Amino acid sequence: MSHSHSHGHSHDDHSHDHSHAPTVTGDNERKVLLSFFLIFTFMIVEVIGGLISGSLALLADAGHMLSDAGALALAYAAFRFGRRAADSRRTFGYLRFEVLAGFINAITLFAIVVWIVYEAWQRFQEPHVILAGPMLGVAIAGLLINILVFWILTRGDSEHVNIKGAALHVMGDLLGSVGAVSAAIVISYTGWTPIDPILSVVVSLLILRSAWGLLGKSIHILLEGAPDNATPEKIQRHLVENIPGVASVSHIHVWSITSGRTLATMHVRPAADVDARLIVRGIENELKSQFMIEHATIAIDWNDEAEACSLSQPPVPTGHAHGDGHDHEHVRA
Repeated sequence: MSHSHSHGHSHDDHSHDHSHAPTVTGDNERKVLLSFFLIFTFMIVEVIGGLISGSLALLADAGHMLSDAGALALAYAAFRFGRRAADSRRTFGYLRFEVLAGFINAITLFAIVVWIVYEAWQRFQEPHVILAGPMLGVAIAGLLINILVFWILTRGDSEHVNIKGAALHVMGDLLGSVGAVSAAIVISYTGWTPIDPILSVVVSLLILRSAWGLLGKSIHILLEGAPDNATPEKIQRHLVENIPGVASVSHIHVWSITSGRTLATMHVRPAADVDARLIVRGIENELKSQFMIEHATIAIDWNDEAEACSLSQPPVPTGHAHGDGHDHEHVRA
């Protein structure tokens, strides 16, 4: 945030712990690592089963399992990197790594969808002989493995982007296994092999929908977007209406370092004869309780005229202009 004029600044740091270390524990790491080994091991089994049976549904599911294994490996690496302490170059540590992992997971899902659709088109052009028996056995086993892994992952901290990414991969793979089982049953009873590529395409569309949501959330965080429940407008309105002595709130910036770790900065102008420290404490409590903002830097603005800020929206007028000085007191909450 840049100002067109300079003022004296004083900083009053409250004695709060602003550690930016991730809250993910070793329990989540173990679950992700166990899921990785289960998926990676069965992926090999499914590739062999797909080659023997000639099933595109199984091969597509195996390809998706490969992306699952990559997603889980990224999730595990994100947890490990995220525990590294902040340093002079990365003052928030490596928490953003998990968002990058979620972004990569989404991109790989799109790539898998393209591959499935391409292979399905080839199968429509030149149908393959499919052995329904081996296909059904491997598909059922894959379904059970995916159910187990999905259960393991959803017992963890599923609000983190990389956990969601891994879980979405497994969910898509679970649907792929359902499709493979269905295709094997239809082929076994009717001999109609086009059902194999058809179900592969249907599953790919379901995967595409999940990938789009994950990609959007990852990009939103990477672009420093405000969480839906903590937009500047909502914060400004809530603080003015609920904190006595607040004349106006402006220059609000809200962003997420990673999933569930929201930060904010803002300028607050108190009414006349109001203790600024009490206002800051009240704002700190409201931001934590109402918006889940764990770290806020608050500038106390005594200037009647709103300062220009190249990054802010115009301040919302409140009709309560007070004060005649030109100083700011920055308070970190």
